[in-house]
Amino acid sequence: MTAPLLPHVAGGAHLAPATARSAPVYDPATGAVTARVPLADATDVRRVLDDAAAAAPAWAERSASDRAQVLFRFRERCLADQDTLAHLISAEHGKVLADARGELLRGLEVIEFACGIPHLMKGEFSDQVSRGIDMHSLRQPLGVVACITPFNFPAMVPMWMLGPALATGNCVVLKPSERDPSCPVRLAELWTEAGGPPGTFNVLHGDKAAVDALLTDPVVQAVSFVGSTPVAQYVHETAARHGKRVQAMGGAKNHCVVLPDADLAMVTDALMGAAYGSAGERCMAISVAVAVGDAMADALVAALADRVRALTIGAPTVGDPMMGPVVTADHKARIAGHIADGAAAGATLVVDGRAHPMAQGAGFFLGGTLFDHVTPAMSIYQEEIFGPVLCVVRVGSAEEALALCDAHRYGNGVAVFTRSGGAARDFAHRVRCGMVGINVAIPVPLAFYSFGGWKASAFADHNQHGMDGVRFFTRVKTVTTRWPEGTAGASFTMPVLR
Repeated sequence: MTAPLLPHVAGGAHLAPATARSAPVYDPATGAVTARVPLADATDVRRVLDDAAAAAPAWAERSASDRAQVLFRFRERCLADQDTLAHLISAEHGKVLADARGELLRGLEVIEFACGIPHLMKGEFSDQVSRGIDMHSLRQPLGVVACITPFNFPAMVPMWMLGPALATGNCVVLKPSERDPSCPVRLAELWTEAGGPPGTFNVLHGDKAAVDALLTDPVVQAVSFVGSTPVAQYVHETAARHGKRVQAMGGAKNHCVVLPDADLAMVTDALMGAAYGSAGERCMAISVAVAVGDAMADALVAALADRVRALTIGAPTVGDPMMGPVVTADHKARIAGHIADGAAAGATLVVDGRAHPMAQGAGFFLGGTLFDHVTPAMSIYQEEIFGPVLCVVRVGSAEEALALCDAHRYGNGVAVFTRSGGAARDFAHRVRCGMVGINVAIPVPLAFYSFGGWKASAFADHNQHGMDGVRFFTRVKTVTTRWPEGTAGASFTMPVLR
């Protein structure tokens, strides 16, 4: 049977692609092709952008309260449809159903935050800045914005962008990952069902050709991106060169520093979930455990090894596995290559995920992998593996651990586990990283704070969601007002308000 071809979404309806180019969408648990995703050409891009541009003026003119009501209804539609959405995520990404539901709820937190947009878009007012003159500022939408999202969160990351973008009055063109595009299509359908006007939320499928069109087309006023660091840097430079504002989030190599006084059982539990949840395919996954002192390192590796071997792995919708497959066969091969490189470089391969029974059959499965005695010179320490691989690095002191975190080119997230409030505060204050967890392994901020990394993990001036999301998707206009009784004559000097 021929796999169905997914549609673009534009003007509030499915749009058949103009191009014949397409790519397969897999079920990672079986390796079977379940759908095909169109790869947009110039005609597809133009049709979607034109629909968004046509809808933008009317959507921007609706009151903030009116737009918020649509978001409220969208949230309710998503909650009512969450089982379908979770199954779509699991079927194309491979994460287990509980994790898919968790992703959906974390995305909806930002939609809930954006429902408060009438308050969040309030400007400032100054009375009598000079005799008879008042001044106020206001925030206005940009117009058409592009959101380019990664495979690892096909619901959450789009919602992180959609919430503030739509609430502030912009029309969105979402370019989801080609690997798991069905959930974004369903989100667009739910937006229409919630009363979202045609053309306000559009889905454009594609590869680099579609991305390049969005980065360069003058209709697009801003680009929000999440993906790998090389692509994030390319998106940032290309879009900025074409006069667009950009937020571009890149890769990560998140460290978890384990001080000698840390609760071993708590650390072990936290690392199991943070390193192996979602098969390590999270930008906030912990991939490096920095153990301070050999005693802690020995105890930690011993505690982790049995737990990693005991991970239950299987199809994400069958039973209750802890970990599902990775997203594609190519990605599985890439992760396996990193494991081979680490062993060849001299790291101790405590648990080899390539040997897991599930890794020998159909589907894109790997077991959990644990390395000990990893050094900063090794590629498995330097590179983002984005898979179920945890590296243990041994250091002699907390200062050495801090220096190790600071020296890495990525600065997305970092965690420290300790019973000492002073040590934790000092670490959080000094570490060069965008998000810090204290006895919290995955410190993803809630919707009313913002998400973003430092160094090569982000190429942008604004973080995602929170007030940074509102600021990114709006521009400020400042108005100076006078209502004179008469004229005092022409002035040829710079106005000085007194």
